[in-house]
Amino acid sequence: MADTTGMTVDVARISAMHPREATRLLKGVRAAALAGDRPPAAPRPEIAESWRRMLAGGVHPDRDARSRMLSAAETEERRHDSPLREVLPVLREGLLPALDGALHIMVVADSDGRLLWREGHSSILRKADRLGFGVGADWDEAVVGTNGVGTALVARRPVQVFSAEHFVSSHHDWTCAGAPVRDPRDGRLLGVVDVSGPLATMHPATLAWVSSVARLAERELRIRHLESLERLRTVAAPLLARLSGHGVVVDPQGWTAAVTGLAPVDRIPLPKGFAPGRVWVPQLGECVAEPLPGGWLLRIVQDGTGTAATRVVLDLSRSGSWSATVYGSSGSWSQELSPRHAELLFLLAESPRGRSAAELSADLFGDPARTVTVRAELSRVRRHFGGVLTHRPYRFAEDVEVELIRPEDPAALLPHSTAPAVVRARLGRSEPGMVP
Repeated sequence: MADTTGMTVDVARISAMHPREATRLLKGVRAAALAGDRPPAAPRPEIAESWRRMLAGGVHPDRDARSRMLSAAETEERRHDSPLREVLPVLREGLLPALDGALHIMVVADSDGRLLWREGHSSILRKADRLGFGVGADWDEAVVGTNGVGTALVARRPVQVFSAEHFVSSHHDWTCAGAPVRDPRDGRLLGVVDVSGPLATMHPATLAWVSSVARLAERELRIRHLESLERLRTVAAPLLARLSGHGVVVDPQGWTAAVTGLAPVDRIPLPKGFAPGRVWVPQLGECVAEPLPGGWLLRIVQDGTGTAATRVVLDLSRSGSWSATVYGSSGSWSQELSPRHAELLFLLAESPRGRSAAELSADLFGDPARTVTVRAELSRVRRHFGGVLTHRPYRFAEDVEVELIRPEDPAALLPHSTAPAVVRARLGRSEPGMVP
C-alpha cells in the first residue's frame, strides 16, 4: 500500500487506487476516527461532519437502526404527492442509459429520506435488497448512517460516499452519489436522486453527472410551473377584465398568475382547508374564492377599509406559546407568534393611535434609529396580518376590535423580552400613546 501519511482523502485519489487499496485506506481512516486516534489520512470535510453527527447521535458503527418499511399503499401515496413524480422522465433519460453498463442503480427519495423509486441493473438491485436499499426504506442519515441519500439531505448539497466513508460497516461494499432536488420556486427541498453501486464501478465524475441531471430536473419543474401559470392566466384574463373590484388569480399553491387593482406579488399563502366561498386570506383580508381550471380567483371583499375582520384576539397569557386569532364574518384563523412578533403586536395593541417605525424602534431597542430592523420585522408580520394591520403609522385597522389577553401575573408578560416598553408594561408603567 502506498504511503498516505499526511494526505487528505479526495475523490480523485480514491478513484485512482485499486478498490482493495482504497477500501483499506478508508477503513483505516474510519477506525482512527472512531478510536479518536490520528488517521492515516484526513477524511473529506463533508464526511467528517457526517461522522461527528453520527457519533453525537449514537448511531452504531456496525449496525444501522432499521425503521419500518412503508407499505405499498403508503409508498404509492407518497409517490402521488411528490413533485419528483413529474420529473421522473428527465431523471430516467439522464441516468438510466448508462446504468446497466456501469453496474449502477438509480434511486429517488423524498425529503424524509424514503426511497420511492428505484431502477437499474438487476444484479445490483438484488444486492441492494440485501442491504435494505429498497423502495419504501428509510435512508435518513440518523437511521442508517452516512450515505448518499440521507447525508445529501442533511448537507443540502451533492455528496459522494465511498466504501468505508459510510459510517455503518455493513455498507462498506457500497458507494453512492446523491444530489438534492429543490423546488425552483422557493428552494424547498423535494428529495434526492442517487446513483449507487459497488466501489469498483464508480467514477470520480459520477457526482458531477448526477448533479447535472438533478439541475435538469429542477429546470423542468420551473418550465412546468411557468406553463401552468400561463394557462391559468389565459383562463382568468376575461374574468379579470369584467371584475369591477380587486382580485387575484393564484394556482393551488398560491403562486400568482394575474391581478387586477393590486400590486402584484409572487405568492399569496392560502389558509389550510381552502375551499370555495367566503374565506379569510391573511395577506388580502376577506375574499370570495371561485375555482378555476388549475387555480382560484380571489375576489377581495370591499367594505370601505379593505378588510372585513371584526375582532383580533392577541393571547399572551401562556409563556412561550403566543397566538393571534382573527375573527371575520366568514370564520376565524389563528397564527402562532414568534417572540419578536408577539412583542410587536403587543406594542400595537397597546397603541390604538399607532406607532411610527422610530417609536417602535425606541420601544423595542431603546434606540429610535433602528428603523430598518423594525420595518423588516413588520413586513414579515404583515404577510400574515395584511388585512388587519395598516401602516403610516403602524397600527391595527380602525374597524378592528383588539382583545389583549395578558397573563394573570403581570411579571409573566413576555418574560423573554428586554424591550424597554415591555419591561415598563411588566412594571405597570406606560408611555404616551400606550394604553395603561
